[in-house]
Amino acid sequence: MHCFSFDIETVPDVELGRQLLGLHGLSDEDVATAMTFKRQQASGTEFLPLHQHRIVAISVALRSQDSFRVWSLGDTASDEADLVRRFFDGIDKYTPDLVSWNGSGFDLPVLHYRALKHGIQAPRYWEIGESDRDFKWNNYLARFHWRHVDLMDVLANYNNRAYAKLDEIAVMLGFPGKLGMSGDKVWATYLAGGLSEIRDYCETDVLNTWLVYLRFQHMRGQLDEADLEREFELVRSTLVGLQQPHLDEFLQAWHGH
Repeated sequence: MHCFSFDIETVPDVELGRQLLGLHGLSDEDVATAMTFKRQQASGTEFLPLHQHRIVAISVALRSQDSFRVWSLGDTASDEADLVRRFFDGIDKYTPDLVSWNGSGFDLPVLHYRALKHGIQAPRYWEIGESDRDFKWNNYLARFHWRHVDLMDVLANYNNRAYAKLDEIAVMLGFPGKLGMSGDKVWATYLAGGLSEIRDYCETDVLNTWLVYLRFQHMRGQLDEADLEREFELVRSTLVGLQQPHLDEFLQAWHGH
């Protein structure tokens, strides 16, 4: 049994913005500003349409057999196509259950568009029962199936008026939540050359998601009290062993709650 908690971080696809808006010759920063300004005028929000996002980080937490791992795909030199390919290759290899926070509303549609852009095949992910009958009633794509659990969607009873932020639910449950970084700072951090910082932040989001998922599984009766504590201890011991500053900070914040 493999369970795969994931999160992505994105920046404006300024290459697409140049083409759509005819802004050749402008800097990346100016193109992104124009893209968000146009979006603000059209819709009242600066948040770009999902197909105008470019992925710069994908982090995952993998629970498999007796092990737990958390890492970011590729490295800081990896291009977007490599990150997206690695993500879908992982699904092809492990057929994991996926866990996300707003994955159905953001992460997965963005991954769809970018895989389409880069010509990346993902047959296992797109399986809905034609080749594997087990996927007919439980696949990654159907909203009410369990092969992908979008915690935000499920906990809100699929009602967008009840949606909550991961940070607030994590803090409510005694987990660290966000540690000085947030999604709205990613573009500025990226422009400043802070890709490593973005990858670290993405990993802490994945950890928050995973810890909330464990509490969700306990609520569902899939884990009893002893199971839950064992899962928490596995996460703690894994993070201690990795000896990475951002994970140490996460542990300290967790203990401090």
